[in-house]
Amino acid sequence: MTYTQTHNSKIVLITGASSGIGAKTAEFLATKGFTVLLVARRKEKLAALVNQIQAQNGRAHFFEADLSIEQVRIDLIAQLSRESLMPDILINNAGFGWYGHFETMSWQTGRDLIAINIEAVAHLTHLVLPGMLQRGYGHIINIGSVAGKLPEQGIALYSASKAFLDAFTSSLYRELRGSHVTASVARLGPIQTEFFDAARSHKNGGNVPAEKMAIPAEVVARRLYRLIAHPRKVVYIPWTLFVSPLLETFFSGIIDLVGPLLLGKKKSQA
Repeated sequence: MTYTQTHNSKIVLITGASSGIGAKTAEFLATKGFTVLLVARRKEKLAALVNQIQAQNGRAHFFEADLSIEQVRIDLIAQLSRESLMPDILINNAGFGWYGHFETMSWQTGRDLIAINIEAVAHLTHLVLPGMLQRGYGHIINIGSVAGKLPEQGIALYSASKAFLDAFTSSLYRELRGSHVTASVARLGPIQTEFFDAARSHKNGGNVPAEKMAIPAEVVARRLYRLIAHPRKVVYIPWTLFVSPLLETFFSGIIDLVGPLLLGKKKSQA
């Protein structure tokens, strides 16, 4: 019996699912028999994606939600409970970045980044984890970044948010040992999504140099499916990035010197 056949009743909740990694993962997992629950703010994109999945005989539902708001997160999980759609697998994918000198970031952008990249992840996990433990199966997958272990210039708050995911996931993974619930973090390199456009769109945001090295989101979707089939604490996507933590360990001084050159000079203050 294949993995797909034994797990085709599992429900996967994917945040940030209207485009990019979330959308591609939803499409791919639906082809493998999972029921996918898509959550994001853009209702039209969610509806179109659900229609596409259903047209291919997949099972999908969407929920319009601004996950930066605490009560919205509570209401979302309450609705899933009422509709018997509590997730077996939670993929905390929603998040965004910003590139530039930290002091030039508007605090509204910083506050939103913390709310989505950190608070929503912790809160949603807290809301669904008891049910997973009670049912005897569950998997929390946090979409992290190599930036969590390799903090670089221009992404101070983003790097910090991904470092939180690393620590949060490792602690959860250790707490959950011995149960049938686990936690994983996927440390991603640059991926071809709207992430870079979004980073530019925020006030004072700039171009992220890593965009030139981005890989397709479909690669991430396939790797996340393998992670569900064979859980582990950490995966790197692409796998070659497993060396990235060593760069900070052995070349931190060089990065300290090169970083400012890549980011550019600070603009003079008026």
